[in-house]
Amino acid sequence: MPLDAKTKAAVPSKFDRIASTYDLLTGLNPGYRAHLRQSAQRLGMPRRARVLDLCCGTGTSTAALHSVYPGAEIVGVDASAKMIERAKTKPIASHARFVVGNAMDLGAAGIHGPFDGVLMAYGIRNVPNMDRCLEGIRTILQPEGRICFHEYSVAGSIRSKLVWNAVTAGIIIPGGALTAGTTEIYRYLRRSVFEFDSVLEFEKRLSRAGFVRVRTHPMKGWQRGILHSFVAQRPSAEITPCPSDEITPCPSDEITPCPSDEITPCPSAEITPCPSDEIGGKEARSGADRAGASDA
Repeated sequence: MPLDAKTKAAVPSKFDRIASTYDLLTGLNPGYRAHLRQSAQRLGMPRRARVLDLCCGTGTSTAALHSVYPGAEIVGVDASAKMIERAKTKPIASHARFVVGNAMDLGAAGIHGPFDGVLMAYGIRNVPNMDRCLEGIRTILQPEGRICFHEYSVAGSIRSKLVWNAVTAGIIIPGGALTAGTTEIYRYLRRSVFEFDSVLEFEKRLSRAGFVRVRTHPMKGWQRGILHSFVAQRPSAEITPCPSDEITPCPSDEITPCPSDEITPCPSAEITPCPSDEIGGKEARSGADRAGASDA
């Protein structure tokens, strides 16, 4: 049975339990920080951009953004209070603002646009309603603002599924038991990746959500075909149909035939043969008789 919204809504509380040891496990992942910097670069922001790090966790992705855009205004948001507490203890806290907030309702956390860009690392597959979340992200971006989803996707590849299964079963889940004393969240994360969209499906989902210039970029190393940078852009102008523009026929415009316009034949116009017009009458016969007499 697929993961439901209730299960996903409980994910932040599960991250609270592992916040103090989370960085130990991600540190075992070769290329983890380098890949985050690569996705930050692919966001393609100006130097002094305003950037949102959505689902920022302990701030590792926020540090990646700062390393690429040192002059940017960066806001990090995560629904796990313990993960945000951890982020605030790091050096990156002097270069970014961290806020506890839900990706499904950023306004409730005081997060308002417009932003030049959004980075969302390992987050979109964990929200209760992906389509609603995408709509919210699009609205906080300024026109032509860009979003990069740094995310796993294995659904379209048997090889990628096999590699992901081997890594999670052999390293991530045992590593979670060793570092955090629990495997619950790591078993959930393994399953959430298996259930997430394929690359093509997620690209189509982004297009349906109103994003344009949707592109997917791969990573190098063992995560090639598993981890991706999904980059998209808010359109420069969005056209929303206005109800007032709809054309509704007006009853007064309907054409109803008028009785006075009907054409009724007039009796006076009927043509009645005139006796004087008949051919072969008495006078004609008399003339023929006279002609016959003269010939005789």
